Amino acid sequence: MNLVYADVNGNVFDHPDFVALGRSGDMIVEIMEEELIPLPNGATLVSLPFTRPIGLNPDTGEMQVLPGGAQAVGALLPQGFTRLCLPGYVKADKNEKLPLFGYTAVVWKDGNFYVTAEQCDDPERWDPLNCDRGELGIQVERLLAKYPENRLYKHLSNCALGYECLTSSNTFLGRWEGAVPVSYSCNAGCFGCISEQPDDSGFVAPQTRMNFKPTVDEVVEIMLEHLREPDSIISFGQGCEGEPSTQAKIIVEAMQRVRSQTSLGYININTNAGLTDYMRAIVDAGLNLMRVSTISAIDEHYNAYYKPRGYTLKNVEKSLKYASDKGVYTSINYLIFPGVTDREEEIEAMIGFVKRTGLKLIQMRNLNIDPESYLEIIPKAQGEIYGMKQMLEIFRDELPDVVIGSYTHVPPAALLR
Repeated sequence: MNLVYADVNGNVFDHPDFVALGRSGDMIVEIMEEELIPLPNGATLVSLPFTRPIGLNPDTGEMQVLPGGAQAVGALLPQGFTRLCLPGYVKADKNEKLPLFGYTAVVWKDGNFYVTAEQCDDPERWDPLNCDRGELGIQVERLLAKYPENRLYKHLSNCALGYECLTSSNTFLGRWEGAVPVSYSCNAGCFGCISEQPDDSGFVAPQTRMNFKPTVDEVVEIMLEHLREPDSIISFGQGCEGEPSTQAKIIVEAMQRVRSQTSLGYININTNAGLTDYMRAIVDAGLNLMRVSTISAIDEHYNAYYKPRGYTLKNVEKSLKYASDKGVYTSINYLIFPGVTDREEEIEAMIGFVKRTGLKLIQMRNLNIDPESYLEIIPKAQGEIYGMKQMLEIFRDELPDVVIGSYTHVPPAALLR
């Protein structure tokens, strides 16, 4: 498996004299054959600025940094695929930070690109190639003309056409899971927030957060327009907004009005679930699905990343337990990182968290972050590091009734209230 690297112009090459290596946390590791799958459809190869690739010299058995202007290369995986290793690299300038993406190790093998990943879900619905950009443009124009005063549609049109966000694109295409953002504020200060970063963070937020408070009418129009099929999903809580439950009053009233007019489809919320009282009100208003963002079931790790304001991980657990007990199909948006998520103490804590809350689904989501910056803020490893592939096997063995996936699904009817 040959090392893959890029030149200063972004051209990608394989190096015939070096074996590719990966990273687990801050450790350079060998890549195992069983960790490799062909580069999936919808994946993107990117160069990692300010880095130098590391390869294994098979003649000496030593790891070497490639000289000159070579840069490391990683793959950005589509939904449905869980990365097992980071690319093998060192920073050429330790003060520089990588853009907020989830980089996966890439190799060249048997005439093709391979990545260190495991397929955990069906990628079909979230394959960017399945979004017809021409049809999307037509539908954006149609809905903007139909609802000319709706600021949410105008906001989402930029998300769909500018950022090529698939969830907002679905809102206009009238299919699958669509977006209805509601909040410009947040009760957390996530270290890797993709919509808002403090000026001194060193990161550039790849998206712009919404900057207005929508009306109930605007929210209801989008919900009713999307909930036209039995398997449609409309979701509060997008990457372009803050914490949706901070606007619980709007959500509750909109849900009540929508459910007085249609029983079709599913209402979902993507949330940090820290505002337990607000989450109970949203659940009681008829919520069907809840996906809670978390990075760890260990307080110190959770707090270092989320920087919660006025809530604790215990509040998150209470919200999930309440929703599960009320028949909501609950899942976690588990932000995973090789060399951290697969630590012994992290695995044990998460298994206990899942069992206590009655979770039905774990959505494995590759954390978009600069690795060095992330590793600096979180607790050091306390126990063994198992590797991501073995971690997935442990979850499947210890949690046989919990689905290991990658995104929100329409659940089996027997699991809904």
